[in-house]
Amino acid sequence: MNIAILNGDSEAASPFQAYLLKLSQKLKDRGHTVIKLDLATLNLKGCSGCWGCWVKTPGECVKHDGSATVRRAIIDSDLTLLASPITMGFTSALLKRAADQMVPLIHPYFVVEGGEIHHRARYARYPLMALLLDAGEQADAEDIEMTTAIWRRTARNLKTRLAFTAVASRDAEEVANELTLVA
Repeated sequence: MNIAILNGDSEAASPFQAYLLKLSQKLKDRGHTVIKLDLATLNLKGCSGCWGCWVKTPGECVKHDGSATVRRAIIDSDLTLLASPITMGFTSALLKRAADQMVPLIHPYFVVEGGEIHHRARYARYPLMALLLDAGEQADAEDIEMTTAIWRRTARNLKTRLAFTAVASRDAEEVANELTLVA
């Protein structure tokens, strides 16, 4: 299985970074191909809402930044793990910026799905998504629940589903086992 980890932690030497390295190794030991993108090292300019990705350069952001690498990693994966510390009740600004730049992965045209209006798929296949949160000392169960709900809706809008949410306080071996089972 191809797994893309989008790392939204901006601290290069944090305990969460060490956890992600350990988790990546556990997944590789199980025979998975893992690509870990440290969003802090990519030049992500952020979405300006120009919709050029739908009109001028369909499927690609008009800005030439690291978002193309993120989108390619997502589409090429079987599972995309969204990894982030919880900051002020939600995932990091880095992960949110990367998510905003996922818009080119869908068409601007609408369809009705499950009684709701959604964008059409651009690709025949989208990866499952999972969420790994570093709750730290500031986040509580409600933060995790709300964050999961928002990412579940984001996954649905991106033609996939959020398979599970885990917190980094769990053993990396256990999380690796669960990731292997969902995909």
